[in-house]
Amino acid sequence: MAKKAKKSDFISTGLVAQNRRARFDYIIDEVFIAGLELTGTEVKSLRLGHANINDAYGIEQKGELYMSNMFIAEYANKGYESHAEKRNRKLLLKKKEIIRIINELSRKGSTLIAMKLFFNERGRAKLEIGLAHGKKVYDKREAIKERDWQREKARLLR
Repeated sequence: MAKKAKKSDFISTGLVAQNRRARFDYIIDEVFIAGLELTGTEVKSLRLGHANINDAYGIEQKGELYMSNMFIAEYANKGYESHAEKRNRKLLLKKKEIIRIINELSRKGSTLIAMKLFFNERGRAKLEIGLAHGKKVYDKREAIKERDWQREKARLLR
């Protein structure tokens, strides 16, 4: 039998999941905050913090944007209703933003990646997405050098 979740285990507002490698692997051109079209069991599972967005990316289908490969675990006390863990989830954005993102995705090398999944102050599930293009190996080395230099500089100033 599934373990009963306590009220204190639920996330009402704040961070649920974060893609920490996003800024290391990609150069982020623009950031958007999008709503998600979710089922009830998905929201309950998110409130428990059972999500992974590290491999998630955006796709365009019939003039709409979807987040693909985003993992939301099955809710333990689901009863008869359930959801697929890695289904495409529709992104809720304004029409101008959707058109702008689709135009950018048509360019070579551009991609839409998930950066943060959180609940806003009204308790709605939101996804911070970034319009990005991949970094080359030498860009990553440059980022590592810069980070090490900042750390060393802070150590010297102390």
